[in-house]
Amino acid sequence: MHWQAMGKIASAAALTIAMMAVPAKTAAQAGNDTVLKAADVQKIIPSSVFYDGQQANTQARNAGGVKFADGYLVLAVLVDNGGYSSGVAAKYQAYFVAEEPIQVGGQSLAAGVYGIGFVAGDKFVVTDVGAHDVLTVSSSTDSELKRPTPLRFAADSAGGFRLYCGRRYVTITK
Repeated sequence: MHWQAMGKIASAAALTIAMMAVPAKTAAQAGNDTVLKAADVQKIIPSSVFYDGQQANTQARNAGGVKFADGYLVLAVLVDNGGYSSGVAAKYQAYFVAEEPIQVGGQSLAAGVYGIGFVAGDKFVVTDVGAHDVLTVSSSTDSELKRPTPLRFAADSAGGFRLYCGRRYVTITK
């Protein structure tokens, strides 16, 4: 009988803990989307990544991301693309991770790991890890940006985010 009572107490305690966890998760999901700083991304992005049959070192100081209210991430980090052919290096400037489907420049992009680059003609290219084009959208230039950096995310007035490379950017939304 003593073990039955202990079992009931343990079950009640587990249920109480589980019920307490649900409001905490709901509260986190109700929060706002957040731009992550390079230091936040450095903790989770690898120091080297695989792309087109090779490994490329990441430039952790040039990293950024967005954490959506539901907890999913979009991350980008510049890579050292010196070992790639000039054709690949032109399109592969950064490693990009989307944990859920997003819109890039108004076009749908599935969750996944990609290479990205801002290319001639004011275009932004997304490629798969085999260097095959996945989508191409127009990029814009923000001539009023006070301090351009090699790569960063910033909130967009339309409710999404901008992924910048210098003064060039594309918009990212859910």
